[in-house]
Amino acid sequence: MSDNDVYYVYNSENIRRTEDFFMAVVKELILADEAGKISFGDYTLNKKTKVEDFECGGDVYKVKTFKEITKLEKNGMFTYESVPGTAVFGLTQSEYGMEFVVEGPEDAQITVELQDDTEYKIYLDDTNVGKMKTNLGGKLVLSVELANREQVKVKVVKL
Repeated sequence: MSDNDVYYVYNSENIRRTEDFFMAVVKELILADEAGKISFGDYTLNKKTKVEDFECGGDVYKVKTFKEITKLEKNGMFTYESVPGTAVFGLTQSEYGMEFVVEGPEDAQITVELQDDTEYKIYLDDTNVGKMKTNLGGKLVLSVELANREQVKVKVVKL
């Protein structure tokens, strides 16, 4: 980020205007709204940066983020990882799945932790893109096309 960047504030996220599109990053690296939705990640950083011991709704979060990777842990357990780094907005989790909006400068591989050996239906921007099953460790890996797009809504629903 340079001193010439122009920032706008929109729904608690810091939006940086570039020549061709808006890029959102979570300047605080992690924050929560009144409903307990978590937003985190800054893919514009050149150096790995982290925030530990962020409390929300009785849970403790840790985020590590920069241009190459974004990783979130909840209560010491893996929750989310993207390669390259991304910004995530409005992350919610339940026993039925997970939902969030993701943004980044290029396509990303995202790994999330869900229930072990369970089948889920995946939606990208409200379009059903198919079913996937988690491995025995509960991890589910999906690719999200972010190049030339502002954001992608990801919804993972347990079947």
